[in-house]
Amino acid sequence: MTEKLKSVTVELDFPITHEGREIASLTFRRMKARDALAGEGIENEVRAGYAVFAALAGVDIALIEELDIEDLAKVGDEVKPLMGKRFAEMAEKASPSPGAN
Repeated sequence: MTEKLKSVTVELDFPITHEGREIASLTFRRMKARDALAGEGIENEVRAGYAVFAALAGVDIALIEELDIEDLAKVGDEVKPLMGKRFAEMAEKASPSPGAN
């Protein structure tokens, strides 16, 4: 039986400054049932996905919104295994596909 991922650290290709700190990586934990509520009441599905990413990383949604688009796609790809099958679809909507128009 293979061991399931408990967390993943995503190294940012384009570090950002948030609240006076340079952020060069983000660590995301496995999704819990309560994390599904992070996007509750947010009509925009993409922003709801950002809220879930923020909850899994323990950061403010504003930090996720500041990520470079390539880093956001990288986050989506690397975090999907932590989200379970149902919520991986949310990650797809929140992160752009490379080369998509």
